[in-house]
Amino acid sequence: MAAARLEESLLDLFRSEAAAQSRVLAEALAVLATEAGGPKQINLALEAAHALQGAARLVGLDLAAQLAEAMASALSATLEPKQPLSPELLAALEASHLWLAQFSQFPTADLAAPSAAALHGHATCLHELRDATAAMVASAKKPAKKSPVPPSAESPSPVPPPAPLPHFEAPPPPPASKLDFSLLDLYRSEAETQVAGLAQGIVELEGDLANPKKIEPVMRAAHSLKGAARIIGLDLVVQLAHTMEDALVAAQQGRLALDAAGIDSLLKAGDWIAQFSQLPQEQLAAPPAAQTTAQAQCLADLRDALSGKPASPAKEKSPAESPKPAAPPETANRKPDTPAPTPASPDSVVRISAASLSRLMGLAAETLIEARRLEPFRGQLLKLKNQQRQFVSNLEAAEPGADLAPLRAQAQDTLAVLREQLENFDHAARRGTLLSGKLYQEVIASRLRPFGEGVQSFPRLVRDVCRTLGKQARLEIEGRETPVDRDILEKLEAPLGHLLRNACDHGLENSAGRAAAGKPEVGVIRLEARHRAGLLVVQVGDDGHGISIPRLREKVVEKGLATAALAAGLSDDEVLQFLFLPGFSTAATVTEISGRGVGLDVVQDLVRGVGGAVRIYTSEGRGTVFSLQLPVTRSVISALLVEIAGEGYAFPLARLHRVLRAPRSTIDASRGHPLVSVDGFDAALVCARAALGLPPLATAPVGELTAVVVGGGLEFFALAVDRILGETDLVVRPLDPRLGQVPGIQSAAIAEDGAPILIIDVDDLQPRLQKLAAGIADAPTPTMPHPARPRILLVDDSATVRETARKILSTAGFDVETAVDGADGWNAVRVGKFDLVVSDVDMPRLDGLAFVARLRADARLRSLPVVMVSYKDREEDRARGLAAGANVYLAKSSLTDDTFLRAVCSLLKITA
Repeated sequence: MAAARLEESLLDLFRSEAAAQSRVLAEALAVLATEAGGPKQINLALEAAHALQGAARLVGLDLAAQLAEAMASALSATLEPKQPLSPELLAALEASHLWLAQFSQFPTADLAAPSAAALHGHATCLHELRDATAAMVASAKKPAKKSPVPPSAESPSPVPPPAPLPHFEAPPPPPASKLDFSLLDLYRSEAETQVAGLAQGIVELEGDLANPKKIEPVMRAAHSLKGAARIIGLDLVVQLAHTMEDALVAAQQGRLALDAAGIDSLLKAGDWIAQFSQLPQEQLAAPPAAQTTAQAQCLADLRDALSGKPASPAKEKSPAESPKPAAPPETANRKPDTPAPTPASPDSVVRISAASLSRLMGLAAETLIEARRLEPFRGQLLKLKNQQRQFVSNLEAAEPGADLAPLRAQAQDTLAVLREQLENFDHAARRGTLLSGKLYQEVIASRLRPFGEGVQSFPRLVRDVCRTLGKQARLEIEGRETPVDRDILEKLEAPLGHLLRNACDHGLENSAGRAAAGKPEVGVIRLEARHRAGLLVVQVGDDGHGISIPRLREKVVEKGLATAALAAGLSDDEVLQFLFLPGFSTAATVTEISGRGVGLDVVQDLVRGVGGAVRIYTSEGRGTVFSLQLPVTRSVISALLVEIAGEGYAFPLARLHRVLRAPRSTIDASRGHPLVSVDGFDAALVCARAALGLPPLATAPVGELTAVVVGGGLEFFALAVDRILGETDLVVRPLDPRLGQVPGIQSAAIAEDGAPILIIDVDDLQPRLQKLAAGIADAPTPTMPHPARPRILLVDDSATVRETARKILSTAGFDVETAVDGADGWNAVRVGKFDLVVSDVDMPRLDGLAFVARLRADARLRSLPVVMVSYKDREEDRARGLAAGANVYLAKSSLTDDTFLRAVCSLLKITA
């Protein structure tokens, strides 16, 4: 088209109209792709296509007008005969919508003189629409079997055929050197979505090919991939997607029985498309030989499946893997079962649904309108100010005995205006508060994504691993719609992948083992996500043989991680924690999948990195469940606001058991420390002021007791606070790093009135609560003479190990103070005076290596002797401990002989 025809003055208006109509089209087509779609959505899409056609004609964009007209004709054809949208037509409509959405936003010069790639994409869309519509109309005209109709019966008027689609001869694809990749970003996003759905659908097809509800979405995904690739001229993808579509059509029509090899061929083809679509632009324009070879192999495998030939023998690498670039040095030596971290993009792009974006835009517009409504109040208030000033002047100028009636009337008028403006302002304030609340909630919701978006690859993973192991398993996923913070969802992929591989390898028995146990041949692995008590709980479970706790104890002793006596004294939960140690494995042999003892420690580190925790529940003979407890979102928390010593503090609701109000007469002090009854159990009563190190009340508190109850299991604490302020949602703000680690505080927030709020870290506070409940003062203890009773700080998160080491040291004459982890130890060593520290390595919140590193970085503490005791006793572990600053590094098995005591005495220069 000539540039002169373009009405540039209308382009901005057209772009705005096109964006709005594109959103309507996208939403309507998305619903039509499901069983819920119907005439309502077709009419919505039809109206949007007509609107796009008219707007494009006004501006002079003939390409856009032609394609919008073709879309309208195709949609109209489905209404009269009441024909359901075929997968082919739906895919063609989606591809056309994609082209229109991108083309309408092109710069003016590209709209006036479209590139070869744009013309090719336009022609491809027209042909797809024409072919799919013709096929649908032809199908509708096939004579149906009917009972004979008497000749005298009136025949209904024939339905006029739909308007023919405009004919447009497709030009040949442009040469690779002239490809225009203006649509590349949109294509990659489309390819990522379609390939994920394709892989998930193919895995679900296996064993259920007769179900049309399962095969049609897979065909639609392959067809959409083909159409999207044609738009930008990626012929290799077009060929492969077309062959995949042929195989799926043959399977649907019963001409092809897709066996395991056929499913493998489809999956490998999808893998190749996914990997090829993310290549740099220059490699897409001129594909490397390895890519074309891999694509040819995928085509050959698919054609063999279509012809009934056996699949090609498996090679060392799959076609999707062969062209991959070599791994960088830091990941090349990573163990196969170690989840590799995904580097974060510095300028990442996030997806947000069109509906959510529309709501955000609407709320933003309403907020702007409400803000502008406040402007007249400023003028009215200025007018009232002047009236009041005039009134005061008149009042002062009035002579004694003068008639004050005019002044009273003036005052009444001013008061009436003031009342009216206050009422208007009150309404405006309420509307503004309601609107800003909706906007805030919508912004928060836009950060959440359905759990199902992050687990699409897992059915394929379970299938492939079980086939490698010669097992059969079915993955059941529950809670696909559970909302999860997009950052947490991204970080969950690696740990969940490892847990699923673990379930396949370690959890499920083989066929013979399941038959002997009276179980079905096909094992069940269950992946579930749900919200509970303000947390996101994700569980990976299997119905396998479970974990043998006695055998695990034996393995701990075999590896020299503990003596038989020490292992026998550990609780089941403590024994299960050994599974998270690096290098610890219960596998008898090493395979490509597992056996190196690498993985569960990475899972624990990744989960802790997002503020979560992992627990193991197992029943021998019945199965194992790994439960991941995670925050729903890391940016906002629901919290209970309280007042302590005149300041506001917040307790995360997820960490609270309940709020308690009771008469002080109910406090039980008969057992040496105050207790209160909470739901049938006793909770130790602790003053929140003392727990946070704040000054105590000048006088004893009177009246009703107000407390928040924290803790769990068998240990609860009731923190007495001054008063409850209410419940609210807080935007979490990290503390300034210059403050370091503030005991008992995890972060901060801003209250609605602008006041700062400190958010309590219940985990960090719990060790201090234990000491206060036991009557142990936390004030610095006066320095004791070294020859008398040297003071030792013992830091370990295992209660059994803590008690064992404490008894050894106490019997030897040392004064011992304990800490439950590195963070608790760091708080203790900063306020107390110690002669030596004994520390574990693996601990929550702050591990031993980081704890010792902090000691060595502190001028006052850097010379404090440290003995590091750990289950890890490899040379590399010992080297890391000594490099961090430990004077001596010992295995925990040394607690049962005199090695540990000799090391302590040697560092303190005391004769053992």
